[in-house]
Order: sequence, then C-alpha cells, then structure tokens
Amino acid sequence: MFRSVLIFAAAMALALPAVAETRIGVVDLRQALFSSNDAKAFSEVLQKDFAGDEEKVRETQEAARKLKERLEKDGAMMNESERNKLAGEFQEKVKEFNFLKQRLDSTVNQRKQAFLEEARPEVDASVKELLEENDLDLILPSEAVVYVKPEMNLTSQLLDKLNR
Repeated sequence: MFRSVLIFAAAMALALPAVAETRIGVVDLRQALFSSNDAKAFSEVLQKDFAGDEEKVRETQEAARKLKERLEKDGAMMNESERNKLAGEFQEKVKEFNFLKQRLDSTVNQRKQAFLEEARPEVDASVKELLEENDLDLILPSEAVVYVKPEMNLTSQLLDKLNR
C-alpha cells in the first residue's frame, strides 16, 4: 500500500511540470461568430425574410389582448352567451397566436442552425490557425473557464479571422 502511494506521488511530481508548460488559450465562440460580418449579414436577411411573419404574430397578439381587455372590462355586463362567444373568440386568437409564434420560431431556429453548420468549417479552421500562431497546446471555450488572463482570451483574434 505504502509503495503504491509513493509511486502515485512520484508520478504526480513528474506530471506537474508538464501541466505547467501547457499553453492554453480561450475563445468565446458564440460572441466571435455572432459578431462576425457574415452573421450580421445573415441577421439582416433573416429580418427581411420574416418581417411579414413577425408582423402577423404581433397583430394576432394585439387582437388577443384587445379581446381579453374587452372580456375583463365588459364581461360582467354581458349576458352569458355573449360572454361565452367573446371568450371563445379570445381562445381562438390565443391558439392562432401560439401556432404562428411556434411556426415562426421553428423556422427561424432551422435557418440559424443551418447558418451555424455552414460556418462551422471556417470557425474550426480559424481556431486551428489561432492554436498554431499562438503556439498553444489547447484552446478552450470561454463557457468552460472561470477566469482567463486577458492576453490568453483570443476571441478578438478569432473575430478578425472570421471577418477576413
């Protein structure tokens, strides 16, 4: 038992200098990618492509809000059939809003995912360049790091590479 503890301690002592020599950089992939010129252009196209759908969602939401306000304001003075009719109209508007919003969100998310998949090879190549140019052994995503010295945060360099 004592012998295995000594072997473990010796192995750890030999491993520590190797860890101390490891050079590690950090990048915020999300920030670099979504700040890039390609992402800004993609965002503008997305806005144009879905402006009409977003307007329809807003209109439906506003119509539902007005029906709800009317129901709350005038519901007590309505007879039961009028109140039920108005409540039914409100429920239908809410369903329509939820459907339109879910469809819009799903379509936008699919387009964003396609953009990310398309950008992935360029991001990977840029990260590899950073690794080689800075003579690093490892680059970690910023989400996995508690603290990094500013000179080891390579996000701005990655953004420059993505904007070439």
